[in-house]
Amino acid sequence: MPRRQILSSDEKERLLVVPDDDILLTRMCFLSEQDLVLINKHRRPANRLGFAILLCYLRGPGFTPDKNSLPHDGVMSRVAERLKLQPDLWREYAAREETRWEHLAELYRYLRLAPFSRSLQKTCIRHLYPHAMRTDKGLILAEEMLAWLHNNNVIFPSVDVMERTLAEAATLADRAVFSTLTTQLEQRHKTALDNLLASGDEQLSRLAWMLQPPGKINGKNVLQHIDRLNAIEGLALPEGITLSVHQNRLLKLAREGRKMSSRDLAKFSGTRRYAMLVCIISEARATLTDEIIELHERILGSLFSRAKRTQAERLQKTGKLIQSKLRQYLTVGQALLNARESGEDPWAAIEDVLPWPEFITSLEETQFLARKDNFDPLHLLTEKYSTLRKYAPRMLSALQFSAAPSALPLGNALDTVREMYRKQLRKVPSTAPVKFIPESWKNLVITPSGIDRRYYEFCVLNELKGALRSGDIWVRGSRRYRNFDDYLIPPADFEKSLKEKQLQLAIPTDCQEYLHSRMTLLASRLEEVNAMAIAGDLPDVDISDKGVKVTPLDNNVPSTVSPFANLVYGMLPHPKITEILDEVDSWTGFTRHFTHLKNNHVRPKDKKLLLTTILADGINLGLTKMAESCPGTTKASLEGIQAWYIRDETYAAALAELVNAQKKCPLAASWGDGTTSSSDGQNFRVGSHGRYAGQVNLKYGQEPGVQVYTHISDQYSPFYTKVISRVRDSTHVLDGLLYHESDLEITEHYTDTAGFTEHVFALMHLLGFAFAPRIRDLHDKRLFIHGKAEKYSGLQSIISTTSLNLKEIETHWNEVLRLATSIKQGTVTASLMLKKLASYPKQNGLAKALREIGRIERTLFMLDWFRDPALRRRVQAGLNKGEARNALARAVFMHRLGEIRDRGLENQSYRASGLTLLTAAITLWNTVYIERAIESLKRKGLQINEPLVSHLSPLGWEHINLSGDYIWRNNLKLGSGKYRPLRTVDVSLYKKQA
Repeated sequence: MPRRQILSSDEKERLLVVPDDDILLTRMCFLSEQDLVLINKHRRPANRLGFAILLCYLRGPGFTPDKNSLPHDGVMSRVAERLKLQPDLWREYAAREETRWEHLAELYRYLRLAPFSRSLQKTCIRHLYPHAMRTDKGLILAEEMLAWLHNNNVIFPSVDVMERTLAEAATLADRAVFSTLTTQLEQRHKTALDNLLASGDEQLSRLAWMLQPPGKINGKNVLQHIDRLNAIEGLALPEGITLSVHQNRLLKLAREGRKMSSRDLAKFSGTRRYAMLVCIISEARATLTDEIIELHERILGSLFSRAKRTQAERLQKTGKLIQSKLRQYLTVGQALLNARESGEDPWAAIEDVLPWPEFITSLEETQFLARKDNFDPLHLLTEKYSTLRKYAPRMLSALQFSAAPSALPLGNALDTVREMYRKQLRKVPSTAPVKFIPESWKNLVITPSGIDRRYYEFCVLNELKGALRSGDIWVRGSRRYRNFDDYLIPPADFEKSLKEKQLQLAIPTDCQEYLHSRMTLLASRLEEVNAMAIAGDLPDVDISDKGVKVTPLDNNVPSTVSPFANLVYGMLPHPKITEILDEVDSWTGFTRHFTHLKNNHVRPKDKKLLLTTILADGINLGLTKMAESCPGTTKASLEGIQAWYIRDETYAAALAELVNAQKKCPLAASWGDGTTSSSDGQNFRVGSHGRYAGQVNLKYGQEPGVQVYTHISDQYSPFYTKVISRVRDSTHVLDGLLYHESDLEITEHYTDTAGFTEHVFALMHLLGFAFAPRIRDLHDKRLFIHGKAEKYSGLQSIISTTSLNLKEIETHWNEVLRLATSIKQGTVTASLMLKKLASYPKQNGLAKALREIGRIERTLFMLDWFRDPALRRRVQAGLNKGEARNALARAVFMHRLGEIRDRGLENQSYRASGLTLLTAAITLWNTVYIERAIESLKRKGLQINEPLVSHLSPLGWEHINLSGDYIWRNNLKLGSGKYRPLRTVDVSLYKKQA
């Protein structure tokens, strides 16, 4: 049986590498007086140099340089300089293998290093075992092994020995995981699990039925999902069966199992089969629970939308009648006024303008028009009561809710409604909880005759939606609707990290120190901007009693940019999109990141199939049409690639490879240094089955759609993308900055108005990012200060009457730090926490404290915006790059009318990731060839105005053939280091235009 492969060839090369960091190299090459005495015992200069380099390697990273290659340049130059020797002496030293072994033996004794014996190997495996229980990623385990060897003064073995050790630890962990997941299973459990794989005469097995997506948004599909959840509960698996296994392991096994057919799962040995089924079922339970709640929320949302539309339609239909009644009663009123002035009989005056029978009829009509349901859509909700009643009883029966103290009245109300359904009561008990009912609902729910049952149910289930989002109510078995505190790092771990100053946040952890520094800065900035406002020195900003007015920026792009861009783009080759992907892969090898789900070291045998699958996602063609458009390809082969090699993490790793490659291009530095970025959402219409998954975002109109949120660097490369559905853009701003995998080090980030809230301002600052949104309604925003507004007469008109509440920050400071640390460490995503915080009741302490921090940071930002036109230009330029990238994405995503027609979020995510990868590949390809075109022009003697280069964009696509048959051809002329020939252009025409 072949030995298990833990490390890929790339990972083996990365494992034993000396870092390029100057500080680390200097520390590694430090030689003490004792070291020098030992080194100088060796007579020959080459031996002294070689001995010293081996010493630095062994004491530093722990391994020795390969005898057939040169040591790191930084190490060799530093050691040679310290010993006053020539670096070239290494070649002479490396020629004698016997000398090298003698020196190593001497150094092992000097450094007290022990050989990696079998007993030490067993000890090492015991150390690696708990780590292997958490992850099976070879590189992570290898890095942990290196750290253990280094800390225990053990000589590094060969990479092969290390890999065998890692394989043994990983195999032991695999067996332990399978055993842990199956030990509690009784025979009845195993029989029930095996029955899930049997399909019988039906096409779908029971397991495949359980894993079906929800489909259309209606009560029928909620009931089907509840049936699936009840079927899982009916398996009666032991409580907490998965708690002893790390979440990473569970997710990987579940994902692997979901990709397999029931027939394939049935072929596994019993222990492995049952373990995988337990993982699949565990994840399916959480997914079903969350999807049931989401279906309920969307049904409620559609009922409210329908009520609003009905109310608006009724109002529109009766608009003319209302106008006529207003004019009629205006006439009656005027007649009464005239009668009083003239002393006439008022009754006769009314009769003159409106006969009495007509007056009575008019009153009856007006009484109908004045009904509340003509003006308040809540009155129309119960017209669709049957929709809610269809699934609500079973939903409340299937889901187990728990409530925080602040939400206990609502929790008790849920119990009341559940009991009413169970006992089939027609009336709401007089003792039913009502404290949770909002003011807008009270007159509808609580009537003179008692509690209105229909409105009570609607109110309870509507308030449940908000409480679930905020975390005040949570659901057993849910992944998305858990107790808020469960998402954060444990309090004991936080207190320990706080005490040891290991929170790794960008702010002082002492509250008073933090507040003093921010208030000092705020006061200083207020005084500066106030003085500029009084003197009229704020550039393009006018602050008066009417508020603030910022003059829009003028276009600072030189007129000569357009002819220069035309010249450069005219020189670029005209490739097909398939040729671009193939060529970019030959430069970067990004396809190596698409590894097999079961084995990270297995890659597709046919790279062209992989590229075809990626292309199908990126241009929105789909696998069926792509198979027809790509000769020699079948839909089945593409589906196999998609099932086993296409995942969010493989797309993310490949995208990072392209971003890093573009960052290394000299031309990219002309556009930015890779430290600033912007993000924006892009709406794609949904069609066919996708309409069930699409959601309405009023920012993009009334039609359902899918929003793809993308981060782009100042060098034009898109480095993070995410499908965000209907939620506000600001919820996902931090995700891209924290969770991208590229080498970009972003310090400043830009968004439009939809990308900011005060909570985002707060967390961006706490996590070390400068946040600069373009706020559309800036004239309506106010500055928040601590103190009296009279001190700043030039700003008084835009200072809020509400002062900063520093007491809230002081009271909840540790909660703020714990939240920020949890996000920083990856315990929970920033987007999930921001959604929870946005749904929190206004009186929640943590949300209020974050809001106050956000107000401080927003005020500082607004003051900077007023005084610094360079900041405004940076933000404008950054957002323009994002809009240009969106235009490229729209052009690339051309098939199927540019609509997303996938029903499941997973496939929608693949579409978005494929599109982003494709635009990143085009950006890199354009960057390389634009750079070559400019160099060619320089060689021809054309004087290039360097500032013009910064205005070029690598996002053009007119020269790329995006449609037609997608054929992959091997271009033998494009060997390593070779490029396509540039096109010939008439430079003289450009000279005339310039």
